[in-house]
Amino acid sequence: MFTGLSAFPHTPLRDDALDEPAYAGLIERLAAAGVDSITALGSTGSYMYLDREERRRAAQTAVQHAGEVPVMVGIGALRTSQVHRLAEDAQNAGASAVLLAPVTYQGLSDDEVFGLFKDVTAELSVPLVVYDNPGTTHVRFTDELYARIATLPHVASIKIPGVPAEPEAAADRVKTIRAHIPDTVTVGVSGDDAAARGLTAGCDAWYSVIGGTLPTPALKITRAAVSRDHAGALAESTRLEPLWALFAEHGSYRVTAAIVEHLGLAAADSLPRPVQGLDRAARARLIQVLEELELTE
Repeated sequence: MFTGLSAFPHTPLRDDALDEPAYAGLIERLAAAGVDSITALGSTGSYMYLDREERRRAAQTAVQHAGEVPVMVGIGALRTSQVHRLAEDAQNAGASAVLLAPVTYQGLSDDEVFGLFKDVTAELSVPLVVYDNPGTTHVRFTDELYARIATLPHVASIKIPGVPAEPEAAADRVKTIRAHIPDTVTVGVSGDDAAARGLTAGCDAWYSVIGGTLPTPALKITRAAVSRDHAGALAESTRLEPLWALFAEHGSYRVTAAIVEHLGLAAADSLPRPVQGLDRAARARLIQVLEELELTE
């Protein structure tokens, strides 16, 4: 569950409410593609825009429609008491693991971040993935903080925010993280443009945005890297650079929502307001890229 490809699907809305049929279809699509795990309610899944009841229903829908594929559920929230309740809901829904980001409004010290994970893991009965996403949460983990959190019960994996571009530096970065954490804790790369580099540098998993929307190319990269066909993994990532460029320009959140809408997998305007989707010009460019890369699966 904490190796290979973990797909992070979009959570579509319709008329400002969770679109459960569309969401179920996205989950079933990922299960049929053969992803290694599905992570519901990650950043691509709009978790911070949903209330507790919507998140509970999304967790239930994901587990019910994932078949034999294990489901991890995001439980990040501003208050520890809220995280506890979301963890309870995820476990009651049948989640195989939970994903926790230290969400902030006021800045958090390292001790406060550690305290969050200590409090939450003390009451868990399933494994936990540490979600390091500084671009969104504005919390920056140090290697020493990784080390402290990794000793807590139930901590099974750390989702790191990419690796350096240079292969030797990427490998050194992964080795440094591994030197700070137990062998029982896996390292998963995020930032889709860095995924092939991270996997070939020694990461165990790819926590993937595009894998939740277009699983076929994400699986191609992952399977190549796992089989040690590093050139193949890097070549497929290079082929997808026009898509990565759109991610960099508009954010993967908006781009993946637009892909889902274009493929007819969700209704138009499926993002939670005040977030707005791509404008007409950006959407036209995205469709062109999808067609050129033969990604209209």
